[in-house]
Amino acid sequence: MKVRIVGPGRAGRSFAAALSACGAEVELLERTASVTDAASGVDVVLIATPDRAIAAVAAAITPGSAAVLHCSGSTGLAVLTGHPRRGSIHPLMALPNDSIGAARLRSGGWFAVAGDPVATEIVGLLGGRGFEVDDDRRVLYHATAAISANHLVALMGQVERLAARAGVPAHAFLDLAAGSLDDVRTRGAVEALTGPAARGDHATLAAHRVALPVDERELYDVLARAAERLAAERLAAERAGPRADPSDSSDSSDPGEPPPGDD
Repeated sequence: MKVRIVGPGRAGRSFAAALSACGAEVELLERTASVTDAASGVDVVLIATPDRAIAAVAAAITPGSAAVLHCSGSTGLAVLTGHPRRGSIHPLMALPNDSIGAARLRSGGWFAVAGDPVATEIVGLLGGRGFEVDDDRRVLYHATAAISANHLVALMGQVERLAARAGVPAHAFLDLAAGSLDDVRTRGAVEALTGPAARGDHATLAAHRVALPVDERELYDVLARAAERLAAERLAAERAGPRADPSDSSDSSDPGEPPPGDD
């Protein structure tokens, strides 16, 4: 496969390195290079520019037999109008630099694809897993991606700040968070929830709020309400019937109450 990449930023360099390592013939255009003939002599043109520049770059490329793809998460295919073969491939992973990015692109991760089947072929070449996202759901998909990655980082930023004030190593809490994320992966968020919100301990929630610095309370309040929503969903499911997890052998009279010592 011959691929020409427009946009030598983190995404472009990451794709270039990853695809080259997988046996593709890759050309990464410099920022000052003309893109007029970018679709000539290759199978795929991958536009890896900032979202705001995709339409202008696509319009500057003379249409040809090559598939023209972009790698934006929130952008549909309309920006590629004029090209007979068009599509998108968005890696659902962070690409902080080209070396880490290239490794992640080849780590069996997830990709959102749309349009021309070559996008799925590229996912297969990278050893990844793909799913299709229609144009009318692109922004919702990308918002979900931002929540799962960017908002998680912002939350861990609060953890770091509060850990410093408490005089406790932040990594102790990061290990706790990693365990909770593993539980979500295996059991789902509703079943993974523990702590005061899960057991309806409003006194502890109120004590937390008093102990927090004023400028940290807003985020805590929002997420405490979200945790209470999960707890309500679990209670409703338990009242409706047996738990979906057959491995749960708890005989507690209050299935919403964690065992002693759960915090």
